[in-house]
Amino acid sequence: MYGGNDQKMVTATRSFAVRKPNESMRQIVLLFAGGFLGLIVGLSLPPLSITKVQKLNILFLMGIYSYGLMLVNLIMEVTLMVLNNLQLNLPYGLLRFSSVQEKYIDSSTSFQEQFQSDPTKIWVPTNPRGAERLPPGIVNAESDLFLRRLSGIPSEDLTFIPKYLVTFTVGYEQKKNIDAAVKKFSKDFTILLFHYDGRTTEWDEFEWSKQAIHVSVPKQTKWWYAKRFLHPDIVAPYDYIFMWDEDLGVENFNAEEYLKLVRKYGLEISQPALEPSKSTKGVCWNMTKKRENSEVHKEAVEAGRCKYPLLPPCAAFVEIMAPVFSRNAWRCVWYMIQNEFVHGWGLDFSFRKCVEPAHEKIGVVDAQWIVHQGIPSLGNQGEAQTSGKPAWRAVKERCGMEWRMFQGRLTNAEKGYYKNKGIDFSNLLVHN
Repeated sequence: MYGGNDQKMVTATRSFAVRKPNESMRQIVLLFAGGFLGLIVGLSLPPLSITKVQKLNILFLMGIYSYGLMLVNLIMEVTLMVLNNLQLNLPYGLLRFSSVQEKYIDSSTSFQEQFQSDPTKIWVPTNPRGAERLPPGIVNAESDLFLRRLSGIPSEDLTFIPKYLVTFTVGYEQKKNIDAAVKKFSKDFTILLFHYDGRTTEWDEFEWSKQAIHVSVPKQTKWWYAKRFLHPDIVAPYDYIFMWDEDLGVENFNAEEYLKLVRKYGLEISQPALEPSKSTKGVCWNMTKKRENSEVHKEAVEAGRCKYPLLPPCAAFVEIMAPVFSRNAWRCVWYMIQNEFVHGWGLDFSFRKCVEPAHEKIGVVDAQWIVHQGIPSLGNQGEAQTSGKPAWRAVKERCGMEWRMFQGRLTNAEKGYYKNKGIDFSNLLVHN
């Protein structure tokens, strides 16, 4: 490990190496710039008669030209030194300038120098960003959550490969609920628990927990976890990703039968139907309410809300407590999750952006239903921002604020996109 001064010296050396200009290009620039500057200097001299000009020593003209060359060279060197100092010494707010400059140097001088003059240098633009210098045969763009051994032959680590992923965001107080839920999922599922209360080892009382994956960060939500630990390239091996809350009753649910119906009806985003519980006293939306004598439904009637019957909450809609995503749908949804929004409110109205046609690809499975118990356990993890206000209320206010902010951000993004395309956005919002 380098000391402070040594490390700075190493960084400076690296930075200078990145910025070393292409020599041939530099000579051309010096030639023309020096000549131009010399011409300017010559023209700035007092007017002379033809006779006097004829008497000028040719060495004087060459001196003017040389002076121009040296001046341009000095300007270039000083510029490089200044940019170097920007990289090393300026505060973060100004480093963005040097970052842009470095990208420019990389894409122009360094690129030409390394990959045009030396064909042995590897550059594969079709590789993932940042991996262009690697031969394609060594690039491994995706990963997984499969558990591996510490010894033996790597190719023999996995005697069985799960097809699906189910995640629960949990607190230990709901251990009985989670134990019952996990037992509804076969060995075809990887079990991933996100712990918002910091308690993980206690779960080893369940045998299945010893093979599950545990991620623990206090007082975080499943959408915070999802953005950081469920990147599409990490969960790519799984056909479907279940992202479930901890307060779900699963007595009438079977995961394998559920997926059979998802495939049968071509659902890319789905959820089990909800049966009202004693605690919730109903279901928020008719779209997610269980229907009798039905396998799957994709549309509903919501009083006063169905001016556009193929849009949420009347179609193309599931809620955020128990969504199930196909691999392709999740790749899109993950990018739509905003990094600083942790509760996910508003996402359910926008899942439709990720499948087409949404009213056919999003649906609710009636034949495999669950009960949303509505236990406000995570709400109690919040901190009241106003004296005397309960924590759960402060959490709910944050949920509503995120919903409004997300909707505004999405609308502005769409407006910007259509404006760049020269399309009038005013009549498009309700149809997209």
